[in-house]
Amino acid sequence: MPGPALCTEAGKAPAGWKALLHPPRLGKEEEEAPPAEPIGFPRAALATSPSDRPRRLATEDAELVPGRHVLGRAGSGMGGLSASDAFWLHLRTLCLDQFPCGTGSWNKSRFSPRKARATWRFGQRQMSVALCDQLTPPTEETVEALTEFLRSPGSLWALPPNCIPEDQQLRELAVRTPQVIRNSFIFSYFKSLRIVNRGVTEIDANLLKFPNLEELILSANHISRINSTNLPPTLKVLELCGNEVDCLKDLCAPPPPELQHLGLGHNCQLGSSQEDYLTDAFWPKLVSLDLSYNNFTDLLGLLSKLGMLKKLRVLVLQGNPLALMPGYRGFTIDSLPKLCALDDGNITPDERHSFLGISGNPALLQEDVEVIITIGKVRGIPNPAGSEELESTPESPVVTYSYYVTYEFAKGEKISDGDKTKVTASQNLISIVVDTESPPAGPEPAGDNKVTALDVPIKLDSPPETANVYSTLRKPWAETIEYEYRKEHVTKDLVALKAYLLAGTTVAVVEEK
Repeated sequence: MPGPALCTEAGKAPAGWKALLHPPRLGKEEEEAPPAEPIGFPRAALATSPSDRPRRLATEDAELVPGRHVLGRAGSGMGGLSASDAFWLHLRTLCLDQFPCGTGSWNKSRFSPRKARATWRFGQRQMSVALCDQLTPPTEETVEALTEFLRSPGSLWALPPNCIPEDQQLRELAVRTPQVIRNSFIFSYFKSLRIVNRGVTEIDANLLKFPNLEELILSANHISRINSTNLPPTLKVLELCGNEVDCLKDLCAPPPPELQHLGLGHNCQLGSSQEDYLTDAFWPKLVSLDLSYNNFTDLLGLLSKLGMLKKLRVLVLQGNPLALMPGYRGFTIDSLPKLCALDDGNITPDERHSFLGISGNPALLQEDVEVIITIGKVRGIPNPAGSEELESTPESPVVTYSYYVTYEFAKGEKISDGDKTKVTASQNLISIVVDTESPPAGPEPAGDNKVTALDVPIKLDSPPETANVYSTLRKPWAETIEYEYRKEHVTKDLVALKAYLLAGTTVAVVEEK
């Protein structure tokens, strides 16, 4: 198969293959020089053969190079992976000390002592890249050729498309000036760290070595506690979405003073007990706050704390039980007059005006939530007459078929005397249901029925532990059965309602013979 398309002229092989196909003989300076060490690697990790290297990395990482970090989990105080260890593991994948980066036979003349003496002889303190290219031996690569290896999409050394721009910039810098790639430079280089879904369980003190860090994204990990003393004081963005955070006390003792965005969404155990840590005393410069898909239930209590955040302009509360309350959006907008965006939409002047003054009357904030279920037309039920084809004689039994739709609703709702509230297990059946506007129909009559499933069972999300089961009136078979069913469900249990909506309901068409 042809190699990566790196040629600029037809019929010419890529210049970068010269060092691979025709490696030059090592000069005296290179033969006597010690082997280069990877950035951040322990000295003992430098194995003599590639097959030995992984084993020695795992077992001999106690001996460190002064001023360098250990790759692996030795630096973590917990059983899991720390944030800084995850960073070094990622940095290792960039191969900053390997072809086409770093120094080696592909560019040794640019950094040899002989070339340095030539530089002084020409009266220059530093040789330009262009002059280096003019003096590049035929067995070595130019800076442009090495850089092309990193940039070409078809190259074996190109980064995956999902890598951040800083990774690519750092690799290109390791081609142009590999001598500056040291730990001190690495620490000062990064202003943003994105460590997503890497199994991180700890924010460790090694992050304090990043003096310019402004953005730290640790989404989709397993962090339960955030020690604020391990966070750089320069931090402006902290994203912890999709972790296991259930307490903010450690984060606020004290928090990063310059923080402008705090993302705590999808930490399901985070709830109203943490409202006291969401005030201006802890976050004087906070502009954006994401608390989505947690377990906050007290809207009035939360808004009384958030109202102290003088610079708050963006707030995300959707996915919490309190967001299911009627009047939630209007009450929130009027309670926070400086807010510019709520959940997934901007706040327009007309919307703010329409809710003006509503926060002064908490009685308007209804605690009861009403959910309306409608079932209109059902199609696709097989004709029962065609399956049996009984002879029409006086002695033949008369078999009639009727069909009704059942569904489950969340526990904790208000039940009237006429409703069916028997709790049953889900049948894991679902049918095609088209809702249409129609007048209400009565509840399911009592009685034991012979139930036959009409649809093929499919795997559904688990419903709530207990649920109230409702059904439509019985209807005879037809190609299109019109049920015209409508029912209003009222509940105060917002936590149970949220769990019900996330899990989904079980809908079944039942045949009664």
